[in-house]
Amino acid sequence: IPMPKLRKMLGSADHPTVQKLMRLIETQNKQTLAAWAVDYVAAHDLPILTAHGGDSAPFSQAIEGVRAHLAGRLPLKELKPLLKEASNAARAETDPIAQAAARALSVACAVIQTPTNALGFSFYSTAANAYHQAGLTETAQTYDRLADAEFENILASLQAAAVPDEPNPVKIDWNC
Repeated sequence: IPMPKLRKMLGSADHPTVQKLMRLIETQNKQTLAAWAVDYVAAHDLPILTAHGGDSAPFSQAIEGVRAHLAGRLPLKELKPLLKEASNAARAETDPIAQAAARALSVACAVIQTPTNALGFSFYSTAANAYHQAGLTETAQTYDRLADAEFENILASLQAAAVPDEPNPVKIDWNC
């Protein structure tokens, strides 16, 4: 049986759970989305990255930088180099599972600059989670099933973090 070609991301924008996630993202402000995204990847993707031999330092620094920025302790211009380091580290990662986790981490940290990344990181995070759970030789159907479950977790996580009736929601053009 030939091994399936691994996708860098799992899921699609037309999936019902992803659609719900998109609608909820549209109701939140950039700060809420950024805090939620870094909390999610710190809990879910950082452990996957380290379990597969990835260097967590640039991502941990970016996560802490985003948290410091949100708390008013770090100006955006001082955060940007940390985001760039995380992005470079994600590009350098070669293990497929660690790479998916690294990309989820990097993209989530950049939500503070690019609110659409609140959706983008989830596609990498679902891949990292599915490949971590099932290994790298499963069928596309197995990965899709695991991705569906992870999108439900991501949606539930944002539902828990969401601010009801947020007065200043992000303005997003999805382009997808």
